Amino acid sequence: MRKIIFLLAFTFSLLLSCSSNKSTTYYLIRHAEKDRSDATNRNPNLNLKGKERAEKWAAYFKNIDLDAVYSTNYTRTLQTAKPTAQSKNIQIITYNPAKLYDSIFQQNTKGKTVLIVGHSNTTPMFANAILGKKKYAFMNDNDNYSLYIVSISGGKIMSSIKKIEY
Repeated sequence: MRKIIFLLAFTFSLLLSCSSNKSTTYYLIRHAEKDRSDATNRNPNLNLKGKERAEKWAAYFKNIDLDAVYSTNYTRTLQTAKPTAQSKNIQIITYNPAKLYDSIFQQNTKGKTVLIVGHSNTTPMFANAILGKKKYAFMNDNDNYSLYIVSISGGKIMSSIKKIEY
C-alpha cells in the first residue's frame, strides 16, 4: 500500500512539474548604427555611434537574466549583440531571417528569456511571427532604439515597444 501511495504521489508531482508554465520573453532589437560611408558595402561595420549604442544595450540588459542571444549573421548585428553576450558570458547563436520563429526556434527558446538582434525588416517581422499576426510594420531606417518585447505566459501573448534613446 505504501508503494502505491508513494507511486501516486511521485506521479502527481511529476505531472505538476511538467505542466508548470514558465513564461517566455523575447527582446528584439535592430542592429545599432552602421557605417554608411560606402553605399556598395552590403555588410558594413557599426560606426562610432553604433558601437556606443551596442555598449549601451549591454548596460540596458545588465539586470535582465538572458538565457540566449540570437543574431543574424551580419557584421552589424553581431557587433550589436557582442557586448551584451560577452557581459552575460553567452555565445551568440546565429539565425536565418528567412526562418523566423520556426518550430526548432520555439522549442529551443520555450520558457527562456532571449535577445534577438535583427534588421529594420526582420525585427518587426519576427515579433509578428511570435504574435501570429501582423501588428508591426517595418522600422524606419534611422530607428536603432526601439525595443520590442514579446512575452508568452500561460498561452497568452503580450507585446510592447519601448524607445530606448541615448
